[in-house]
Amino acid sequence: MFRKKQASHFDSDDAEQRQAKIKELKAALGPFSARGKKYCDEACLVRYLEARNWNVDKSRKMLEESIKWRAAKRPEDIRWPDVSVEAETGKMYRATFTDREGRTVVVMRPAKQQVLKVLVDPKSAQKLNFVYKENEESMKTMYSHIDPEVLPVEFGGKNNVVYNHEDYSKLMIKDDIKRASFWAADVSHVVNVDSVPEVKPQSSLIVAKAS
Repeated sequence: MFRKKQASHFDSDDAEQRQAKIKELKAALGPFSARGKKYCDEACLVRYLEARNWNVDKSRKMLEESIKWRAAKRPEDIRWPDVSVEAETGKMYRATFTDREGRTVVVMRPAKQQVLKVLVDPKSAQKLNFVYKENEESMKTMYSHIDPEVLPVEFGGKNNVVYNHEDYSKLMIKDDIKRASFWAADVSHVVNVDSVPEVKPQSSLIVAKAS
């Protein structure tokens, strides 16, 4: 599933216009808390601007709601032991491969439209379309974003990778340590590991319909 571009009088490819919008949104938000400042980096501001078609006022309102929710729920404090049961069967997990732009890929089983309608707001849902491995033209779209050599067979690729919860848990524990360090949280309760893999800050919104 991939986002479709929306027509707009704003030229998002114009670097000067983009920077002006980013600067305007940052100024409109005012001062941040320590954690808010870390969350609202330039990449974050761009995501919210893109979500609201580069309308600064709408982007500000959307982002302020997110900041308010994050302050109350503190999602950055969630650790792998708190949610590991959700991935025991491999129904949803972060793939070990990335798309062609180096962004994170999330695997969902089953990949159903009904699930996304619950998770994604209606306006965002209109920007998405599904790809099916039985459809040749559809899979060309998939391969343009993900190398078929790394894409799992069940989604039309050539990779015979099998989900292993124990191995995946080790990766998630490493992520816990890196995340805790980034948010300056207490990491004493997180299991120590030898190294921490690099984690891409942006996820690609890709979901394929597996048969």
